[in-house]
Amino acid sequence: MNDLPFGFSSASGDDDSSKKPDRGSGDGSSGSGAGGSDPFGLGGQNPFGGGGGFDPNALGQMLSQLGSMISGMGAGGGGGGGPVNYEVATNLARQQIGNFAVLDPKQIGAVTDAVHLAELWLDGVTTLPAGVSKSTAWTPVQWLEETLPVWKRLCDPVAAQIAGTWASGLPEEAQQFAGPMMGMLSQMGGMAFGTQLGQGLGQLGKEVLSSTDIGLPLAPEGTAVLLPEAIAAFADGLEQPAQEIIVFLAAREAAHVRLFTHVPWLRQRLLATVEEYARGITMDFSGIQEAAAGIDPTELLSNPSKIEELMASGTSFEPTTTAEQKAALARLETLLALIEGWVEHVVAKALSDRIPSAGALAETMRRRRATGGPAEQTFATLVGLELRPRKLREAADLWEKLLTSSDVSTRDGVWAHPDLMPDADDVDNPSAFIDRVIGGDVSSFDDPMAELEKTMAAEAAEKKAALEKDAPADDTDGDGPADPDEGDDKA
Repeated sequence: MNDLPFGFSSASGDDDSSKKPDRGSGDGSSGSGAGGSDPFGLGGQNPFGGGGGFDPNALGQMLSQLGSMISGMGAGGGGGGGPVNYEVATNLARQQIGNFAVLDPKQIGAVTDAVHLAELWLDGVTTLPAGVSKSTAWTPVQWLEETLPVWKRLCDPVAAQIAGTWASGLPEEAQQFAGPMMGMLSQMGGMAFGTQLGQGLGQLGKEVLSSTDIGLPLAPEGTAVLLPEAIAAFADGLEQPAQEIIVFLAAREAAHVRLFTHVPWLRQRLLATVEEYARGITMDFSGIQEAAAGIDPTELLSNPSKIEELMASGTSFEPTTTAEQKAALARLETLLALIEGWVEHVVAKALSDRIPSAGALAETMRRRRATGGPAEQTFATLVGLELRPRKLREAADLWEKLLTSSDVSTRDGVWAHPDLMPDADDVDNPSAFIDRVIGGDVSSFDDPMAELEKTMAAEAAEKKAALEKDAPADDTDGDGPADPDEGDDKA
């Protein structure tokens, strides 16, 4: 595969030439299109010049947003709605997606047929029942609109924590002056977050092959989704039959949906780990403080460019990661690797004897997951989350070894409770984990009362042994244990 994100430069189709300007200008790097613009210099091109020329669309959006913020200042923080400006994020993502092919009924029918066939084949390799209640195809914009609720839940905790540090992070002089401007500063923070999020989502919308392509449950529950345009671009760089590729991707999607549908704790655990990470976020505002040291606070009202200058000076700040956050991220990465590893494992079992290209496609997907792309890097920088698990190969190997040592029911039974799941050490060294599973260490979840009785019996035996060890020896006349008061009675 080439160095560009998943073969986007080689998409096929009669209208390919008409799409190139959109893709070139929205790649999030050096283009001058609106998709790569950042109204306040926060992570993208500046519409006022430099790096790509003047963009009137971006400038118009900036002025509109700035006007809304100023008009809302008197209302105490107008623009309300939360720590992320999702209107900015959505608009930028749409601009970055650019032109896209309209779906026709044949494409939707092909996705439905492929998912149905994949479900039949998966039935023979897992005890988890089919989880797909609806299968369909999406355009990139549909993906953006349908997955935005989940992105909000992922991003809001992080953005809210960051926004809460703005007031305390400002220099003391700015805090005293910023009373009427706090609403404006809050909105600018929301715009900054929304801008970077929009850039990431716009790129992801063009890259993802399915609703679970990045390992997170983004589609509504029970819904299997494939994105035909991205799949066509993906297939264009491979020497494999197109029909086999779509069935392979449908099997991966259906396997993900089975997990997220029939493992009730899984979806919540993923999102809760993100929230746990967000609670500990702290920010280094030294860049903003240094920039603000030489600015007269009265200039912030009379000269809006000073606001932009102040904000742009702080664009290098990143969340400070604590030990607790690192542990949360490690758990999230391990869980994503276990999900992806299980999917890879069961899909291989289902398709290896039916699709000749299954092995090659699995290796392609593994490398694609491992390398990631610009969108994942943007999201990782913004939120601090690694969407591409590093231990995917090791996790798939763990599930394979567990199946070899036991059976399908035992392997899939591990998903019954989060405490039964392997941790990062188990992924690295699966032997001990497999011994625990097949050795019956999960019995406490099958019969907790029996486990409690077993523990109480063991404790009673230990206590009895200790008493017997400390008991005095029998007396020599055979009358029984020596009585400490016996001598006094005889006297």
